[in-house]
Amino acid sequence: MAGLVYVLSMLTSALCAVLLLRDYRRTSTRLLLWSGLSFAGFAVANALVFVDLVVVRDADLSTLRAATACGAISLLIYGLVWDSR
Repeated sequence: MAGLVYVLSMLTSALCAVLLLRDYRRTSTRLLLWSGLSFAGFAVANALVFVDLVVVRDADLSTLRAATACGAISLLIYGLVWDSR
């Protein structure tokens, strides 16, 4: 059951990224770009959670997961703070 939740979280983040980036292509609003990229990073982080906890139980990918999530949040913060004018 936990694996299903991880996959659904990854798919939801990926869908949000696709929708945001598609709308960015249409309107060229830079905040949509940063939000879409951050959700793409969240999708990768959720995929790493699935791989770490379900597929490969022997390896510890927590550092890579945290770094990916931190990068995604950094993109969103950059877009919100410095590029939202």
